[in-house]
Amino acid sequence: MPLGVLQHYTIEPADLERTRDFYCEVLGLEVGERPPLGFPGYWLYSGGVATVHLLGPRKPREGIVVRGTEKHFADTGRFDHIAFAATDLPAVRERLQSRQVAFREQVIPRSGAAQIFLFDPDGVGVELNFPPPESA
Repeated sequence: MPLGVLQHYTIEPADLERTRDFYCEVLGLEVGERPPLGFPGYWLYSGGVATVHLLGPRKPREGIVVRGTEKHFADTGRFDHIAFAATDLPAVRERLQSRQVAFREQVIPRSGAAQIFLFDPDGVGVELNFPPPESA
């Protein structure tokens, strides 16, 4: 059974609105259509795909475990970061600096592709990958 592309990842943020603002204002995702799930939240779209799901406060019910809004969860295993394809390295760099978002940048040896690494407000690692010509 081969898998397809990654569909989305879900965050239960400490501050729903702050995390939404980060992904939209800093990273450029857009709030989009979300079914009426009975609790607050957002689906954030990248390239027309609901890539990041943000969970607001929920009540526990059968099959649903509500962990709360503590920063780290022991049951997320060894999850490290999520990555997005990106373009316009100079504009992204300027956008992050103007919003005082700390980041680390590197160029991958041989391929010459550029990467930016940063953290969202809840400490989730985010990697942005730029094609080789942009790292020059």
